[in-house]
Amino acid sequence: MTELLVFSEKNDLAFELVSKGREFAGALKMGLAAALLGEKAGAEANEYFAYGADRVYVGENPALAGFNAESYAEALYQIAQKNDAKILLIPSTKRGKELAPRVAQKLGAGCVTDATAVELKDGNLLISRYALGGNTVAGEVIKTAHKVITVMPKTFELGPKEDRKGEVVKADLNLKAPRARVVERQEKVGEKVDLETAEILVCIGRGLEKKEDLKIVEQLAKALGAEIGCTKSLCTDYQWLSEDRLVGLSGKKTSPRLVISLGISGQIQYTVGIRGARTAVAINKDKQAPIFAMSDYGIVGNLYEVVPMLAEKLKSA
Repeated sequence: MTELLVFSEKNDLAFELVSKGREFAGALKMGLAAALLGEKAGAEANEYFAYGADRVYVGENPALAGFNAESYAEALYQIAQKNDAKILLIPSTKRGKELAPRVAQKLGAGCVTDATAVELKDGNLLISRYALGGNTVAGEVIKTAHKVITVMPKTFELGPKEDRKGEVVKADLNLKAPRARVVERQEKVGEKVDLETAEILVCIGRGLEKKEDLKIVEQLAKALGAEIGCTKSLCTDYQWLSEDRLVGLSGKKTSPRLVISLGISGQIQYTVGIRGARTAVAINKDKQAPIFAMSDYGIVGNLYEVVPMLAEKLKSA
């Protein structure tokens, strides 16, 4: 039986793909499998079954210690070939986008990255992704026998966990030692921010007059339990915030439940990064600002007046 195979280095993102993959696999009359690679990888197998996987392939080969894209691509290729996996779903993380084209090349597969939606249409997977610098959304169908798709985090809803059993298969992998050897690892200096998985975002743009005024934004973010994002000028030109907080064409593509854009005009370079938001709110003193056209709610007003009031209301609530 052909299979739809899911892989992610992050379990929470894999569970999203497995939850939706259950629907795809059922409609396409495929089995649903997941690959767990690395040291003690099989420990989470039962969680994958609970979200819908029929089978879990566990690869604990020494070559998979740490993350080496070359070794992981070869492992997924071998699993896909031996088990007739025709569709491979991977999240659009940095590692996922490094891995996907490598696996696709080995499989002779078509590959689409940064999918913002995937749906079944006429027996095929119709994949949506931004095109022409984010000015439009393209619908694409992969025609090759094997298909590799990377999906933006939070694109799919996490399904309910069920009391299910599945089959754990020890993957018999023939892997060579990686050609590149990690000599040393050092902690990255600076903030650790993961905007791609944030549930709530407060984003700030050129409407902020000086760095010291970030305190206003931080108060709102704290009241909401939100992460702070920004437009390009605030991190690259002014260096008020780290590049890890950049949202848009040159930064992170996000899919939060709620995004609030403060003092941001709404040019495509920014809005491409928040189009996955379920609810968008904009605060801007220019009532003609393009950001209002793509927002569910808008407040025309000075952010220096509106944001503190909003933060206080949220605290009291």
